[in-house]
Amino acid sequence: MSRICSITGSRATRGSVIHRRGLAKKKGGVGRHITKNVPRIFGPNLRRQRIWVPELKKFVRIRVSVRGLKTINKNGAYRALKKAGVI
Repeated sequence: MSRICSITGSRATRGSVIHRRGLAKKKGGVGRHITKNVPRIFGPNLRRQRIWVPELKKFVRIRVSVRGLKTINKNGAYRALKKAGVI
C-alpha cells in the first residue's frame, strides 16, 4: 500500500541530509565541516482513520495525513471525501 494521503494527495518526497563533523566554534572547536550529502525520504504524516459520515450514516476508513484531517474538520466529512473522490 502506497503512502499517499486520500484527501490531499501528499506523498513521500526525496531530499538529503548534510553530514557534518567537528566541534562548533561556539563550543571551543574549529567549526563544523560538511563531509557528504546523504539522500533520504521525507514521508507524509499519515494515519489510518475511521471517519463518521453523517450523510451516509456509516464510518469510512481512509489513510489520511494530519493536514487532510484538518481539511475534513473545516469542510465536513462528506464534502471533503466527495471532492477527493473517496466516496
